[in-house]
Amino acid sequence: MSDAPTPAGTCDSLDMARLLAVDAAHAWHPYTATIDRDPVYPVRAAAGCEIELMDGRRLVDGMASWWCAIHGYNHPVLNAAATAQLGRMAHVMFGGLTHAPAVGLVERLVQLTPAPLQHVFLCDSGSVAVEVAMKMALQYQQAAGRPQRVRFLTVRGGYHGDTFDAMSVCDPVTGMHSLFERVLPKQVFAAPPAPAFEAPCTDADIAEIAGLMARHGDTLAAVILEPIVQGAGGMRFYSPAYLSRLRALCDRHGLLLILDEIATGFGRTGRLFACEHAGVAPDILCLGKALTGGYLTGAATLATTDVADTISRGVPGAFMHGPTFMGNPLACAIANASIDLLLSRDWRGEVAAIEAGLRAGLEPCRQLPGVADVRVLGAIGVVELTDPVPMRAVQRALVERGVWVRPFGRLVYLMPPFIITPAQLAQLCEAIGEVLAALAAGRLTEPAHP
Repeated sequence: MSDAPTPAGTCDSLDMARLLAVDAAHAWHPYTATIDRDPVYPVRAAAGCEIELMDGRRLVDGMASWWCAIHGYNHPVLNAAATAQLGRMAHVMFGGLTHAPAVGLVERLVQLTPAPLQHVFLCDSGSVAVEVAMKMALQYQQAAGRPQRVRFLTVRGGYHGDTFDAMSVCDPVTGMHSLFERVLPKQVFAAPPAPAFEAPCTDADIAEIAGLMARHGDTLAAVILEPIVQGAGGMRFYSPAYLSRLRALCDRHGLLLILDEIATGFGRTGRLFACEHAGVAPDILCLGKALTGGYLTGAATLATTDVADTISRGVPGAFMHGPTFMGNPLACAIANASIDLLLSRDWRGEVAAIEAGLRAGLEPCRQLPGVADVRVLGAIGVVELTDPVPMRAVQRALVERGVWVRPFGRLVYLMPPFIITPAQLAQLCEAIGEVLAALAAGRLTEPAHP
């Protein structure tokens, strides 16, 4: 046994009290302040669909770690892929070099996505994938001789990430980025798609966005939106027919269509990609989250040959973007294993079973006071409240019932790993029902501030 001291910051060197103290003093968590902080729950390990806290409690995970861990945690297949790749190389620059994990991933993505998408730009994260897509659209229009086309048309209620151009196409009113309004590019917004998932799309439903295209078409580079499911902007599901008609409008006005499938890709809605519900192919497609099975950050932006070749024929003759960790071999190797694992299983059956379980398990919430709506699509279940969720009280009550669910705004929602068992799914739904009933009865109180 070595006499070397345990490095500071490792699991062995930090007991729970010290870990929480250091975290409170120095760790800045997402969407939080450094004062009056939300409580955090220290994690020791995770496996399958369970997160183990340092105090020994086990929580059934209803979030798939912000929707990316579709195979659950600590999966032996993905572990093996990571270990094997570490033995060869963890990283090498993608400028001027290539390698089997990246080429294998590019090939898989071209085979799986709609046929017109033939070129894959590997990048770091979902927000960066959106930035890349928007830069592609701008360079495409410049190279095509339309330099005045520099704005984007989108719909309210959307969310595309937290980097600058991505923020500019998120909802400008109900989104998280109003603080930066004065410095963000000014984009063009239509109302959110009105028809629900099962509904047709009428001329009236598409009239506003069609009118905006007609009025602003000469200055628009592309339309960008999330297909079928608006994620963090409100967890709304809309009609595939709306997306079909939007594709036709883009073609009529010479606009590129960018689809952000970062949240919906790889089976979450019951189709491998949500755009398949509408039978449409975008000009540019953004992927992320589940791409690497929740193991490492990784994303991809795919483009048609027309987009790629037009950019390449223009000035300066190359697409002007190049992340340091683009095509990271470790992330690519795990992504390949994750995709193969997904396709080797009856993922459609798994998602269909989750959908049925969510419908049955969440439906009783519809009768609770303060519940505005309950909706389910694929492996997504949403309970929308009439008022904002008291986050700290609800989070604590859910943890006390052995589940991990992270509400936001007026939404309490589930997007669990695809491997979740019926019993685990039932536990998640029952916990949400119990907590919302307690909330409606006034029995929840906010926990003390750390």
